[in-house]
Amino acid sequence: MVALAPEVILANGTSVVAPLLQATRTLPVVFGTVVDPVGAGFVASLARPGGNATGFTAFEYGMSGKWPELLRQIAPHTTRAAVLRGRSVASGSAQFGAISVYPYVHFVTGGGLVSYGPDYVDQFRRATSYVDRILKGEKPADLPVQAPTKYELVINLNTAKALGLDVPPTLLARADEVIE
Repeated sequence: MVALAPEVILANGTSVVAPLLQATRTLPVVFGTVVDPVGAGFVASLARPGGNATGFTAFEYGMSGKWPELLRQIAPHTTRAAVLRGRSVASGSAQFGAISVYPYVHFVTGGGLVSYGPDYVDQFRRATSYVDRILKGEKPADLPVQAPTKYELVINLNTAKALGLDVPPTLLARADEVIE
């Protein structure tokens, strides 16, 4: 990709962005979703990225507190929860102090109970605006890394039933998608 010398590269995810930034520190790179761009070393800070990369984080870490709140609503008798995470992924640890609900919809469509996370289609719509701005002359270093602004709540009623859980009607009403 770098050898083609495009005017800008739109990339997704830490595993794609990391090799790109190792290959070039001059071509502009806009990432659509990266868990922790500062922790991964892609940008100096969210407000002032510096360098040739900018884009959008996969999460705003404060929203991680929403996950245990959802769990308490769906399973009010739960007193302990565990978080499983790959130790090989150094970035993103800041958000894991407060979770137990899935951050991605595909976990719930695959049988998980509930997810609350960013609308990734919206993330990439917003990322294309950064590509446009860079093509018009702005520098990635001057475009702050942004957090998601639109989130989706998805509930799997089949899983809730299998677990013997009654999902409160108020939570069902707030859901963007209910799998039955």
